[in-house]
Amino acid sequence: MNYNECPIMRTLEVIGGKWKPIILHFLAQEPRRAGELTRLVPQASGKVLTEQLRELERDGIVTRTIHSQVPPRVDYALSDLGRTLLPVLDSMCLWGKQHPAKSRLAGVGMEVALGV
Repeated sequence: MNYNECPIMRTLEVIGGKWKPIILHFLAQEPRRAGELTRLVPQASGKVLTEQLRELERDGIVTRTIHSQVPPRVDYALSDLGRTLLPVLDSMCLWGKQHPAKSRLAGVGMEVALGV
């Protein structure tokens, strides 16, 4: 199997990115507005969150709903395809819980932000 056919690489192409797994974690709980995600992940700039949301939407992982009201409201939610990634994210979460000292981020405080 070559690099382009590797299923792990395909998965990483979709969910790879510094903030994508965190975005997916919060969207798994309920639909969110971009501003709400910015507050939930204050370490990420609004620009980067917007870029990563667009990539997730492009890949069919996230849906974007524009509500016609003034001011306009946009909600992001996991698509059906995006929900199929939840076991992957759950496994990543479990691994992180089991190996906290091995992580270079141990003690940074993301577990508080993520509620884990």
